[in-house]
Amino acid sequence: MGSLKLPPSTTVLKWLGFVSAVWVQAISGNNYTFSNYSDSLKSLMNLTQLQLNNLSVAKDVGKAFGLLAGIACDRFPTWVILLIGSLEGLLGYGAQWLVVSQRISPLPYWQMCIFLCLGGNSTTWMNTAVLVTCIRNFRKNRGPVSGILKGYVGLSTAIFTDLCTALFSSDPSSFLLMLVFVPFAVCLFAMFFLREIPPPTTAADTQQESNYFSVFNALAVVVAVYLLCFDFIKNSGRLFSQIFSIGLLILLGSPLIIPIYTFFKSWHSNRAGSDLEARIEEPLLKEEAVAAPVKEEAEEIAEVEQRAPVIGEEHTIFEAVRTIDFWVLFVSFLCGVGTGLAVMNNMGQIGLALGYADVSVFVSLTSIWGFFGRILSGTLSEHFLKKVGTPRPLWNAASQILMTVGYVLMAMAMPGSLYVGSIIVGICYGVRLSVTVPTASELFGLKYYGLIYNILILNLPIGSFLFSGLLAGFLYDMEATPTEGGGNTCIGGHCYRIVFVVMALACVIGFVLDIWLACRTKHLYSKLKANKKSKKGNNNNNS
Repeated sequence: MGSLKLPPSTTVLKWLGFVSAVWVQAISGNNYTFSNYSDSLKSLMNLTQLQLNNLSVAKDVGKAFGLLAGIACDRFPTWVILLIGSLEGLLGYGAQWLVVSQRISPLPYWQMCIFLCLGGNSTTWMNTAVLVTCIRNFRKNRGPVSGILKGYVGLSTAIFTDLCTALFSSDPSSFLLMLVFVPFAVCLFAMFFLREIPPPTTAADTQQESNYFSVFNALAVVVAVYLLCFDFIKNSGRLFSQIFSIGLLILLGSPLIIPIYTFFKSWHSNRAGSDLEARIEEPLLKEEAVAAPVKEEAEEIAEVEQRAPVIGEEHTIFEAVRTIDFWVLFVSFLCGVGTGLAVMNNMGQIGLALGYADVSVFVSLTSIWGFFGRILSGTLSEHFLKKVGTPRPLWNAASQILMTVGYVLMAMAMPGSLYVGSIIVGICYGVRLSVTVPTASELFGLKYYGLIYNILILNLPIGSFLFSGLLAGFLYDMEATPTEGGGNTCIGGHCYRIVFVVMALACVIGFVLDIWLACRTKHLYSKLKANKKSKKGNNNNNS
């Protein structure tokens, strides 16, 4: 019968679902915004730095319960996962807003830990719903999909921070109010459009996907540059801030041009094409488009079930965690994201220690440059995989070395080093998150990907506890001077110097592990490169 195409209406729905996924990711990075209101919590609750850091750890411990989202995503439709995440965020950030806005008295410390944990866990449901669904919908473009979606997560901190700066003069209470209602509203919208749809079966459709992802990349870069420009414009007036906010909302809505374009393209082709042939073949195409990938995947799984799977085949969660490759990926991931998260959680105190009264610019810089790291690494890693079979872990190795340089610069505490360091950490943290997502799916398959992904994400609470709660908290308090009311403060480059040195050493360990994993998986990526080229050639011959 030749190459198969998905019905036009299905194609439009798939792209509309991807746009809604982009919007969910653009508001689901609220976990990285703790520095924007942490100082208010510290003063209102009279906390030491160790106590404050443990609050941030509680926020990140919420990600440990992402295992529930991983299990649920294989049993429930996408909209259920999004609904759970949105309700958790409403409750978790709602309680924090009540405290910071002083509408209620500060809650007991243990209760605040629970509410921060709820807020942190909410994002795991959102991210799991989005990543698992989109990776399965666009499985032949996993790198760009991961880069774009993770890129918007990176931008979300800057989006929230800059909008709050523009509209509410960086008021912590107003900032938290945005975290309460904006993610809830966006998730409700996405529930109607984001769902699993059969992937394309023709080379032409796959290439068209790649072209559309290039447009998404370009639009995302425009958003990032727009945010970056605002960060370096000081003392902007109220009118300018309002114009900026309107412009940002328009740019965030611009990805809708893709589903709109596909709708009019399919409508035009339907009018000009053969309606009779479409009516005869469409039911068959629907059935075969759904059945072909499922049948092929079922045959592969049946074959694997007869023996222990090797890297690159479908793994159950128990088969995956019994491999050396999984734990090499796990520990190297810990070295990269754990240290990066410690910087993000402590950015407020790091900036104050180095004499900066307003640290929002560093929070925003880390977010925006994290976006560039995510989106470029996703696209470049896919490009070099297809061209020369470059193992994705090599990109993680490169990010670990660059992150080591960033920590050394921040340990030196020279003028401007925090600007450079926050940019470097943002880029490398973004690379680490973006590249690890498709790497895990390529090593262990897509069938149980939701659960495997959330086990890897356990590195966020573990890394937060080790590097933020223990390392940064204890060492800061050792250098700090007690203040009235039970808190403490530290001013000077010495406050975090040893912290940065230890984290630089951790990144060196991560670099060694990533190089080892790249060597162990070199044959797999050579095979993936060959398969992509052979399938492209076969589809071209059949079309």
